[in-house]
Amino acid sequence: MKVAKFGGTSLANAFQIQKACNIVLSDSERKVIVVSAPGKRTKEDIKVTDLLIKVAETRIAGNDHKEPLKAVIDRFKEITDELNIPDVLPSIEKAVTEVVEDTIYDNVGYLDSVKAMGEDSSARVVAAFLNSTGHPAEYCNPRECGLYLEHNDIGKAMILDESYDNLSTLRKDEDTIYVFPGFFGYSKSGRIITFSRGGSDITGSILAGALKADVYENWTDVDNVYAVNPGLVSNPFPINEITYDEMRELAYAGFSVLHEDALFPVYVRGIPINIKNTNNPTAKGTWIVSKRTQYDSLVTGIAGEKGFCSVTVSKYLMNQQVGFLWNVMRIFMEEGISVEHIPSGIDTVSIVVRKKYFTPEKQEVICNRILKELNATDIKVERDLAIVMIVGEAMANSVGIMARAASALSNAGINLRIVNQGASEISMMFGVSESYCSYAVKVLYKELFRY
Repeated sequence: MKVAKFGGTSLANAFQIQKACNIVLSDSERKVIVVSAPGKRTKEDIKVTDLLIKVAETRIAGNDHKEPLKAVIDRFKEITDELNIPDVLPSIEKAVTEVVEDTIYDNVGYLDSVKAMGEDSSARVVAAFLNSTGHPAEYCNPRECGLYLEHNDIGKAMILDESYDNLSTLRKDEDTIYVFPGFFGYSKSGRIITFSRGGSDITGSILAGALKADVYENWTDVDNVYAVNPGLVSNPFPINEITYDEMRELAYAGFSVLHEDALFPVYVRGIPINIKNTNNPTAKGTWIVSKRTQYDSLVTGIAGEKGFCSVTVSKYLMNQQVGFLWNVMRIFMEEGISVEHIPSGIDTVSIVVRKKYFTPEKQEVICNRILKELNATDIKVERDLAIVMIVGEAMANSVGIMARAASALSNAGINLRIVNQGASEISMMFGVSESYCSYAVKVLYKELFRY
């Protein structure tokens, strides 16, 4: 059995939805489908999710939201008319309007609820279209199916373990195709909770894990995962096979093909992921697996991500003070800040954190606490840091990759603020100025792939 997730570009209009449904029907093993909200039809177009955000923000501001809401309904009317399934539009309009008109208890929760209606409406459309072609399909409401989420300490949506048991009973009828909206679930109290943007990948992975699928297919608009962002390099090296660990490292550092949190539910169950192209379904795509059978290159991929800060704490004889690093970590923990990396020296330690959580207010509190409670000599904060990752399992058995990378960056005039290599030796991390992020990725790709 296969769980197949289709992204926004795969469902952007009626033609794309027909294409996606034809893919589903071409393989009888595709029984559970996860859908995103309709994406852009052209480069200048607006995603349905962004239309819904405008609706929510307009109402939160206390302004008339009828026109933004009409734009959302009109988008789905166009799709349902072209698919010749007008009967489903009233249920979409009713569901969206109820959420939009609901009481605003808090702005963030309200915005999440409204955004989720893009995926919810998309699932209703796909199920209705499949039924109209004579193939039994059922729209699945995440609350009724038992997909329960909660927020952790930093506001990130986390699945409750009981959800896996709830979802394992989803396939009630072998002849029915179940269509599940991605991106959101419910709290136990009945409030909508969303994953971060791109979170439909996570929903698909959760369902694949719960149903013990043989394969989790992730349908997008590219033939492969590539060794580098195709927007930075022409004709990038295609990746045919990659491990969960490699993909996790690359997704963390900005690879946009798959959400970074989408790997765990399938990783722990050993379910392979196949990245496929809706517009070219015969292409083999990229396989994400537990253990690789082939290595096409020494380095698997290179990625860069902006939005980090480094906090460098200095104290003489730090290495002789038992528990110093633990106490630094304790302060970050007590202030609700997750730590990303911890490169260290004898008398210094650098704490790398996400800028969006490490606000100037948090920075002041944490730095003052470290100086006062731990008697640190000095603290230096850099707020414009980007992380560039080189990833590849084959690097563990090779010599000289770090030297080549550092030399290439140096020759290009890029100053390295942080250098760190993971204990597993499958990744190397370089901290550079945000303004050099894309340039650094291109320099490293040219050096390591010799294009």
